[in-house]
Amino acid sequence: MTRIYAFVNQKGGVGKTTTAINLGAYLAALNQQVLLVDLDAQGNATSCLGVVKQDINAGTYNLLIRPQARLHANTMRSASLQMSLVPSSPALAGVEVELVKEPDRAERLRRALDQANRYDYVLIDCPPSLGLLTLNGLVAAQAVVIPVQCEYLALEGLGQLLETISRVQTTFNVKLHVRGILMTMYDSRVNLSQQVVEEVQGHFPDKVFQAVIPRNVRLAEAPSHGQPIITYAPDCTGAEAYANLANEVLNGDKYPEDSPIEEEQTRT
Repeated sequence: MTRIYAFVNQKGGVGKTTTAINLGAYLAALNQQVLLVDLDAQGNATSCLGVVKQDINAGTYNLLIRPQARLHANTMRSASLQMSLVPSSPALAGVEVELVKEPDRAERLRRALDQANRYDYVLIDCPPSLGLLTLNGLVAAQAVVIPVQCEYLALEGLGQLLETISRVQTTFNVKLHVRGILMTMYDSRVNLSQQVVEEVQGHFPDKVFQAVIPRNVRLAEAPSHGQPIITYAPDCTGAEAYANLANEVLNGDKYPEDSPIEEEQTRT
């Protein structure tokens, strides 16, 4: 069974791309066939894996603009990481304008990913907004992973995001649900970090991952070297956290206990 997860948060800088690439790398290390889809015009997931996005002539742009485009033809394979990537390119920035009059504009990615049955996991890195690109990610996905930064304004916008997910569920994708909320940039030296974790757990007791991603210098350095943390600094605390997350996701998917979105909203 192919599991398709969208990584979504309209707030930037919360570790969304970092989570998508590092979770993907660790799932691949656990012998899962992983496809990472870079749906962000900034192309951070693409460059974080060492790909020069300005050199990309295919990728997600083709899949969204050309309905006849084949997924395999727009996919790159990393032999060292044993995972695949549908890269972003600067052309993706114009997709919302190009698709604005297309009646199926929200379903382009879902149709392309109908060809993804060779993979165990498809991880969609969505842009930090709730526009058409993110809508394509939500329509294509089975579930959403929401990275939330361990800071005071962590819950700001989370209710709006859950409302958006619920609307997409009602209108486009009845199976869409929240796979989990991931606390990121945790600083054990600061009481506020623990307070934020406890507050989010209080609102969503069944949806917060046990794994917590710490603030970590090596984790912050890895993207500039075009590597996930598993190859850049596999012994650091950030690497340990993402390894724990991958095991938690994999074990949870064997015994799913996902609850409907409606239950989430009653707690906000």
